[in-house]
Amino acid sequence: MRHLKSGSKLGRNPWHRRATLRNLVTNLFEHGRIKTTLTRAKATRPVAEKIITLGKKDTLAARRQAAAYLMTPAMTQKLFSEIAPKFADRAGGYTRIIQAGNRVGDGAKVAILELVSYEFKKKEKKEKGKVAEAVEAKS
Repeated sequence: MRHLKSGSKLGRNPWHRRATLRNLVTNLFEHGRIKTTLTRAKATRPVAEKIITLGKKDTLAARRQAAAYLMTPAMTQKLFSEIAPKFADRAGGYTRIIQAGNRVGDGAKVAILELVSYEFKKKEKKEKGKVAEAVEAKS
């Protein structure tokens, strides 16, 4: 029976699981949005929210705790200067999970984990006509 045993083990040893979650949280803060499996997203969400709450405190101890968890000093700086101030008036719920279907290779459920304040920007597509015209002009 799994009474009071919350969270997924992700099929890893404890130190590997911790490293995976650290990488996912760091990438979430770097990009604002990550695409991963649903199970990993559900495991990452509470960790990311606790780190953002640390960022809202903005004390020396909180900075050291966040720096010990996040993989790069740049992400620690970004957490305290950009991410945490956006959520200063919010009491929780800093991330959202959007289910995105199944992965092609193995059929695993895929989800998008993103910060609530994230604004999706579509990448501009390069026009093929201009490249073809430039090649024809050289010929």
